[in-house]
Amino acid sequence: MTGGLPRVEHIYQNHLMDSTRWDHVRPRGDDVVIATPYKSGTTWMQSIVLHLIFQDLQQRPINDYSPWVDNRTTPVGELAAKIEAQTHRRCLKSHLPLDGMRYAEQVKYIVVGRDPRDVFMSLWNHYSAYTAGTLAEMNETPGRVGPPMPPCPDDIREFWSLWINTGWFDWESEGYPHWSNFRHVQTWWNYKHLPNILLAHFGDLLADLEGEIARIAAYLEIQCPPATLTAIANMVEFKSMKRDAEKLEPEAHLHFEGGARTFINKGTNGRWRSVLTASDLEMYDAAVARELTPDCHRWLEQGRLG
Repeated sequence: MTGGLPRVEHIYQNHLMDSTRWDHVRPRGDDVVIATPYKSGTTWMQSIVLHLIFQDLQQRPINDYSPWVDNRTTPVGELAAKIEAQTHRRCLKSHLPLDGMRYAEQVKYIVVGRDPRDVFMSLWNHYSAYTAGTLAEMNETPGRVGPPMPPCPDDIREFWSLWINTGWFDWESEGYPHWSNFRHVQTWWNYKHLPNILLAHFGDLLADLEGEIARIAAYLEIQCPPATLTAIANMVEFKSMKRDAEKLEPEAHLHFEGGARTFINKGTNGRWRSVLTASDLEMYDAAVARELTPDCHRWLEQGRLG
């Protein structure tokens, strides 16, 4: 357990993210911030929370209703005005580690964890499908700090070696060419005792979706009848999300080859077993030893806080 309250220790600015954009967002007492590592169930959790907020069982364009604040490709003034104009309970997205987040005691945070090897497989699908336009948008949007985002390697195991052994920022040792995954989770794990931080696990959502939605509703202090919980679970199970991918991510075709159905891909775990070799897994063990406490490591691989 870490004493005190979280504080900003690092500024995260690269080809895609800028943590200082949160300085333009005025927090409200009922805000929800979904602060997940990438490829760990972000869109899934956004959809769950939006369904809990509205309870009308409509599929909404995720980015319109739950904007990604630290994504630097939208002008910050435009984004801040859009967020300020929202009259419903706000559900904001972030990919920031807690040591880069402007923490507010009145805000409720949700962090989703996933086995890092499954994160990698999902990231490979995501990164290898970037369109040329996506790379240009990241690299040519004015104000980029640091080198450009490189194109994805052709070989998945080359990408694994880069991702597991190299950090983008000086204080990271994994996550290249995006930002950390292991370290991201550990920064939030260190403060899991705080009453306004909820940890959820991708595997637990797969195993007991309705039960996890009920837990999230209780945390957010949202009254939700049992029949509505069941209906929401049906709306956000993976086959429904895949079916409604174009409604949820209508602009995905601009960013990914294959569009929204590439972005919302398989929703499964364990695919790494047929890809990563014994030497790859030695690299994984070394990264775990560098970046994770034993209890955080156990949770990422097994779920259930217990």
